[in-house]
Amino acid sequence: MVDRVKKAVFPVAGLGTRFLPATKANPKEMLPVVDKPLIQYAAEEAVEAGIEELIFITGRNKRAIPDHFDKAYELEAELEKNSQEDLLTIVKNILPSDVSCIYIRQHEPLGLGHAVLCARPVIGDEPFAILLADDLICGDAKGCLRQMVEQFQTHKASIIAVESVAADETERYGIIEGQSVGDRVSQILRIIEKPSPQEAPSNLAVAGRYILPGRIMEILEKTSKGIGDEIQLTDAIAVLLESERVVAYEFFGERYDCGNKLGYLQAMVDCALKHPEVHADFRAWLMTRI
Repeated sequence: MVDRVKKAVFPVAGLGTRFLPATKANPKEMLPVVDKPLIQYAAEEAVEAGIEELIFITGRNKRAIPDHFDKAYELEAELEKNSQEDLLTIVKNILPSDVSCIYIRQHEPLGLGHAVLCARPVIGDEPFAILLADDLICGDAKGCLRQMVEQFQTHKASIIAVESVAADETERYGIIEGQSVGDRVSQILRIIEKPSPQEAPSNLAVAGRYILPGRIMEILEKTSKGIGDEIQLTDAIAVLLESERVVAYEFFGERYDCGNKLGYLQAMVDCALKHPEVHADFRAWLMTRI
């Protein structure tokens, strides 16, 4: 297996119905956490990990995402005219110049597995990362994907990020059964999509970050619809396990499930408390509300 991960897939075609009406005309991935949209946090995490190609699987009404990562000539000209150099620098450096963006349309909402399969022409046979922007993962040192890339280079195997969840939450996640092979690392024996607490083999839940081989595309192409009448990435990984080793990694960092309102609000508060510009004033104000 090639030990360099250069490409990352961002499935961003979802409708974001949990956040209606905010997402009626605006992609959920563009919801801001303080002053950056969710998709930018995910893109920055990928770039930190050495990713060179960002592949966005988009749908209808997602134009705001490519617009966000594109050059904004009028805005830059206005900021330059008004000598707003700090803001101009921020706008010009949303992504490094050597990182490219590719946009592929998912024409039907057939599930995460199908969204990943849409990237097949770009991925080829290379290992690649998958980042779900709904899962905002923050850490004080290395980002989650960078940690995973290092584990990938060490173990020469596919890597799935996992974290412990409450027993009554297993029905919301893919859950793994694993055998420890090192500190925070387990070899996955099986993986089940959204099991009930009684059926769950553990409380280790998949956390929205993956590094998988290009051959997963062949498996996805043959994967039938599963839970929710969708093509599940978890089902394809279960097949992959039959022929090669897949490792679960308990990452360092805090994950916020921004696919629901509570997780999004938690992310907003915690990120605001760490923000260099507003943290002190926000903390002082927050204390008056407790």
